[in-house]
Amino acid sequence: MSKTQTPFNFDISRLVGDLKLPVMDVEQIISIQRRNLEAVTAANQVAWEGMQAWSRRQTEIVRETLEEAGTIISELATAGTPEDKIVRQIDRLKQAYEAAVSNARELTELAAKSNGEAVELVSCRICDSLDEIKSVTKKATGRKAA
Repeated sequence: MSKTQTPFNFDISRLVGDLKLPVMDVEQIISIQRRNLEAVTAANQVAWEGMQAWSRRQTEIVRETLEEAGTIISELATAGTPEDKIVRQIDRLKQAYEAAVSNARELTELAAKSNGEAVELVSCRICDSLDEIKSVTKKATGRKAA
């Protein structure tokens, strides 16, 4: 090392030139990244809409449940034998349980559907993006893209 050259004093252009890095088309790289951002934005929109649909449905379920609870209380207050009331309570309990399971399944399916759509959008874009970057890289090095 000469007196004027230190470990921190080197020619970066010479270093890059020695690596023989291909010159990439910056516009193509920017275009690829733009499409990546568009895919992420679309996936976020799908997820947001799915969350809104899930929330609306959950609100409907709560409203329906409260209305049904009022009906059950009215029914149980009516006259009848203790045995009749027990049978009605058991029937209503079974109906409420089945509705709860059905509602939980419905909400789970809603969430899974929107999440699946969002993931699919991003997944497809990642695969396309990798192929595009590979093509740009091969063009920059003078080889034909596969």
